Amino acid sequence: MKRRSPTRGATLLIVLILAAMMLITTGAWLQTSLVAARTTIAARERVQAFHAADSALIRCSRMLDLALPSIPQSKDEPSRWRAKASFEGPSAAAITPFASWPYARRAPQCLIESWADTSYLITARGFGATAESEAWLQLRIDIAEGASAQHWRRVVARPF
Repeated sequence: MKRRSPTRGATLLIVLILAAMMLITTGAWLQTSLVAARTTIAARERVQAFHAADSALIRCSRMLDLALPSIPQSKDEPSRWRAKASFEGPSAAAITPFASWPYARRAPQCLIESWADTSYLITARGFGATAESEAWLQLRIDIAEGASAQHWRRVVARPF
């Protein structure tokens, strides 16, 4: 009878270890690709919502000139933009300056509020294709002696 070599099964073991390493590496690459794709889609959604809000802000700031006499004056800092009822529901005061917005779940909105005697706060809300993608922008316009100054800011979190 022939004796077996002590290294005879080592080749199979090495091949199995290499195959397992290749599978683990492939799985890690796949997971990394999926995370990168999700991140890219989320960034695209945020940018789309930002541009929708920015366009609504520009349109509503132009509409402010026409609406100045009809906006009720208030001495307090505007706070209606923080209320959900100002943007949604039958008593919503926000306007939709565009009939629709491409690739968005709904058209952007804006709310114009007076602030002191000669200042106005415009709050715009833009949407992406998903419910999570929503951007809020504000523009304060100070009007004094026929000249106006604009102060822009981004609202980081949803107010409601």
